[in-house]
Amino acid sequence: MWRYQELLPVLSDSNIISLGEGFTPILPLTRLAVSLGFGHLLMKDESFNPTGSFKARGLSAAVSKAKELDVREACMPTAGNAGAALAAYGAAAGIFPHIYMPDDTPRVNIVECQVYGADVHLVRGNISDAAKAMNAERAGTSWFDMSTLKEPYRLEGKKTLGFEIVEQFGWGLPDVIVYPTGGGTGLIGMWKAFDELQQLGWIGDQRPKMVSVQAKGCAPIVKAFESGLTVSEFWNDAATIASGLRVPKAFADSLILKAIYDSGGCALAVDDEEIVRAIRLVASTEGILLSPEGASTIAALPLLRDHGVVQSESRVLLFNTGSGLKYSEVLLLAAVRPTSM
Repeated sequence: MWRYQELLPVLSDSNIISLGEGFTPILPLTRLAVSLGFGHLLMKDESFNPTGSFKARGLSAAVSKAKELDVREACMPTAGNAGAALAAYGAAAGIFPHIYMPDDTPRVNIVECQVYGADVHLVRGNISDAAKAMNAERAGTSWFDMSTLKEPYRLEGKKTLGFEIVEQFGWGLPDVIVYPTGGGTGLIGMWKAFDELQQLGWIGDQRPKMVSVQAKGCAPIVKAFESGLTVSEFWNDAATIASGLRVPKAFADSLILKAIYDSGGCALAVDDEEIVRAIRLVASTEGILLSPEGASTIAALPLLRDHGVVQSESRVLLFNTGSGLKYSEVLLLAAVRPTSM
């Protein structure tokens, strides 16, 4: 990731905290494309990152800058993977993390944070409830808030997704990007990256259609898009097996929706049963073990075709944001599900 250091906010090399994140592969889904009737189906697999998810990008940048700013303690609410990344990079930087997560977060994420030495608080409810608990307890402390888009540096790490896509596509872009959306920082970061590269004169003004995928049990962006709104409403009783998608209201929902509208993209919702089937389908067809969030993009493919978003020769880039190995409870469901979609 730090190959793009000149476009990242850390000023001194000595403050960079890197565990080898970034430049993850783009894998062709050849057999799956044939079986589903798509011409060019590709997946950027973020499970290759340290701590097994794309969250490593944002936290590498944020923790590095926090070190440069002499931050000693940091905090965040998390659905799981961001907390694990903060715990790992915090340990490497000597910054002590306070992590608040729902008590039904996948067990691997909880234990990960504890092993890295973080101060872990389990909260009944969802990530919004975890944020409320964190904010109550951080009052009067010097903890630096690393919540999604409450500071600018995680976004800077996430924008490297866009830089890599352009470089890996031979200084071009796919026609469609399908992204699982909880907090949406990755989608916003890519959109920012494309703008920066255009300003540098390295790409033109053509953009891929940005497609946001959420779970039907928590789909505030989808509901806002279908209503033509520029902000979302809080989603009550959010529930889905894709813990990273269980975000009742993204802090930067207006920026997510703007990127979707400006690109001519769309927002779609899939149910948990479809996500589980997609995990097994891709594992048995391509040998890739997807996270539930990544599997949601596979489950959305028939909808994309039905809505005319994807043409027969469209180059479609899907995102797997984390390793399926971190979701043992979901894998047990996938092991007994049929693979048809």
